[in-house]
Amino acid sequence: MGIYLNPDGSKFEEAVNSDIYVDKTGLLNYTNSVLHTMQKYLCISRPRRFGKSMAANMLTAYYSRGCDEKTLFSQFEIAKSDNFAEHLNRYNTISVNMQEFLSRSKSIYELIDRFKRLVIRELKYEYLDVDYFDDTDLIECMQDIYAQKKQTFIIIIDEWDCIFREYKEDRDAQEKYLDFLRDLLKDKSYIHLAYMTGILQIKKYGTHSALNMFDEFSMIDPGPLAEYVGFTEDEVGRLCEHYRMDMAEIKSWYDGYTFENGLSIYSPRSVISCMRFGKIGNYWNQTETFEALRIYIDMNFEGLKDDVISMIAGKSVPVNIGSFANDMATFHSEDDVLTLLIHLGYVSYDYDYKTVRIPNEEARTECRKLASIIAKRQKHTNV
Repeated sequence: MGIYLNPDGSKFEEAVNSDIYVDKTGLLNYTNSVLHTMQKYLCISRPRRFGKSMAANMLTAYYSRGCDEKTLFSQFEIAKSDNFAEHLNRYNTISVNMQEFLSRSKSIYELIDRFKRLVIRELKYEYLDVDYFDDTDLIECMQDIYAQKKQTFIIIIDEWDCIFREYKEDRDAQEKYLDFLRDLLKDKSYIHLAYMTGILQIKKYGTHSALNMFDEFSMIDPGPLAEYVGFTEDEVGRLCEHYRMDMAEIKSWYDGYTFENGLSIYSPRSVISCMRFGKIGNYWNQTETFEALRIYIDMNFEGLKDDVISMIAGKSVPVNIGSFANDMATFHSEDDVLTLLIHLGYVSYDYDYKTVRIPNEEARTECRKLASIIAKRQKHTNV
């Protein structure tokens, strides 16, 4: 058992032991179905506080050989699956939060070097008898372990896109990072599953992506994983009944992320906080800097401010998501800004009509504040 290689399940245990835990282990049915297939590369993008880290911790607790979590998982949905025991705690699992590496590194080169050295140290401790060709090269070490021990790996990377938020303007650093992930993951026999979570989809340079082997599941198109984006209406209904909260009021404040087939998704952080504290409030936006949203809207591409005012009034606005570069610096149009706001969770995307709207009263309250600030500044400027 290590810190990064085959960690224990304590982080997921904390989630289960919390005041409110909503069972999302059904996600494991999907990840089990793509193990050791061409579809084994998954990139999951969600807004902040939408359960990304919890899901990553759940996968770690389920797959890691450093865990023994049969009793914990037996109470949840995944235990009903025919292959529940087949995959439980059977795999070498490397689980990392890339934000932790970034916070301790002064450059992208230092981050990559730190990642490699820490993981290699644990691999060598676990596999003392492997004949390593180059024990300073992470990829070579993993290939040697696979060749000599027939041991495959599951790679779980939380906050995979933090580089694109921290190094917004540094294209060279971004490309270096993407090349590192490509070399580590793509076309490697030792990879059984690669699961990445973040806010943004995979960065595009023109039409090229260094990680084009990934299936992407986002706020724009969550596909078969839609019910795991947040809390479903049935899940929220049961919580309202248990905590004696008004479902209609909860729906007005925290619903609004609607996907194909009419599936309605609620903001998890907000619902949990509302239930725990017994009152409606603005909870989700406390975790995201609203100043960033002001900066994007201040760009005012093609009348963006007017469209925000329209959305505050309850209207939908058309959007073309195709030009967005999947970063937080490259903006050429209103469509690019609106697409980023979809990923940040400030607006909700209608897949059928190709429009965006403010999803609920929680987000609308903050947008009203923003509109007031912008209006006051414009008035001051005119004076």
